[in-house]
Parts: sequence; structure tokens; C-alpha cells
Amino acid sequence: MTDRRIRPVRKGGPRVFIGTNVYGWTQLAAKAGQAWDRDAAMAQAAAAGITGWEDAFRSAAEAGPVVAAAARHGLSLRSAYVFGAFHEPGLARASHDAALSICDALMPEGVRAFVSNPDPLPDGKLKTDAQLAVQRDALDALGAALAARGARLLYHFHTPELQAAAREFHHMLAATDPAHVCLCLDVHWLWRGAGNSQIALDDAIRLYGDRVDEVHLRQSQGGIWAETVGGGDVDLVRVASMLAGRGATPLVVLEHAYEAGTPMTLDPVAAHAESVRYVTDVFGRVGAA
Repeated sequence: MTDRRIRPVRKGGPRVFIGTNVYGWTQLAAKAGQAWDRDAAMAQAAAAGITGWEDAFRSAAEAGPVVAAAARHGLSLRSAYVFGAFHEPGLARASHDAALSICDALMPEGVRAFVSNPDPLPDGKLKTDAQLAVQRDALDALGAALAARGARLLYHFHTPELQAAAREFHHMLAATDPAHVCLCLDVHWLWRGAGNSQIALDDAIRLYGDRVDEVHLRQSQGGIWAETVGGGDVDLVRVASMLAGRGATPLVVLEHAYEAGTPMTLDPVAAHAESVRYVTDVFGRVGAA
């Protein structure tokens, strides 16, 4: 692994909250053959200049250890990733109740944004129109319940939702109340899921940019996920400019991830510190403070 000095994050520039999602940190532990250690990951995130932590929750019982660890490392909890299946009525009710219990556990700690990517069907199957209608109504109802508590539901997506003319992605936004369902724009998943298309990403921002309350940021080089967020396949400068033009002030969350071919030349602190510097410059006047 290359030894590269960590330059300090630029001082005196635009102030912006920069969080990190837990997913990439779990990947790093697995790649190193280590047991998952949230405390160690949070310590590295804080050392890289990251100010927030976004964890993933399946139950309210998981909240306590995450809250305590974040406090130990001076990381703010502003958003949380919650799981759930919403395409069948029984599943939707259970997911609704679980999300609200997680919300009730985390709101006293400052979490106001709850990111949810409805479970896909197995084997890449597409949801039927009837299932999409159930899911749409379930997300709208969950968003309304969260709004009544003073929180927000942020719809998230991966590649499956962008298949078949992106009908699942568009329906979850075009047919729900913007007051109930906001958007977590996962920039690289949209680019990749649309066939490596900046145009598709631009159009999503044109359509829904005023509903973007959070962005997940990752970059690639030649179609392969990079180890830092910087210049690359996706025009992130354009993304920031377009979001600013729509009046969005999203939470900015790094989501480093690793696949076959991803370079591994930096240690995790150095890699994330490079991303923090770049994102501070590019999203400093767009992202939430």
C-alpha cells in the first residue's frame, strides 16, 4: 500500500456537513479479513475529517450502540438507513412499524432523515404494477407518519429500480406527495443504472432536484469504482451546480465502495481525507451545513 501524506482539509472555505455511510467501512473490514468493528471505523472516519455517520438499522434495538459509538468519536448522526419491503400489504405494515420505532429511537439523537431503499424482488424480477401501487401508497403513508414526527423519508434506489424505463424509480417520486417522500440521490447508482449516462443523471435532477435532501457520493474511473471521490466518469461539478440551480441543500454523504478492479493504494483515512477535500470544494456551497 502506498504511503501518501494526508494534507489537512482546506480551512476557511465553505462550511459543509460531510457524512459517511457505513456500507463501505464494512466492505473494508471484510477485505482485510477482520471482524466488523464500528468503533475502529468511526475513529478512522473522524481522523479523515468526516463530520457525520450514517448507519443502517433493522430494529430500534440497534440504535443504542451506534449512538454511543458516534458520541465517542465526535460524529454527528443526521441520517439513518432503514430497511423494508413495501410491495405487499403485510410486509409494508411490518416495515412501516419498524421504521417508526427506529425513528423514535434516533430522533432524540438528532436524526431527522430516514433513507429507505424498498427491498427488490429476488433474481432481478421486476415488480408488477400492482406491487408498485402498494409500495407507492406504503411509502407515502410512511413519509406522512415521519413528517408528523418532524422527520423526513428519503427514497433511495439501486440498479433494479432503474430497469424497464426506470418505472419503479419514477413512480415512487412522480406518484407520491413531495411533502411526504423526498429523495436520496445516489449519484453513481443512477449514472450506472442508466447505462453510464450523465444525461439520465442530469434529467433526474431536472425532474426531482427540488426533492433531493441527501446525496450519496461515489466515483468511478473507466466504469470501475474508484477508491476516492474526485474527478472521474461522473461530472460531480455539474451535479453540484444543477442541484444548486434547483435550490437543493442536501446532506452530503460519502459512500465509498469496492468491487473487482477498485484500486487500493491508500489507507482508509487517506482515501476518505482526499474525498473530504474534493467534496468540500465541489459541494461546499450546495450541501447542508
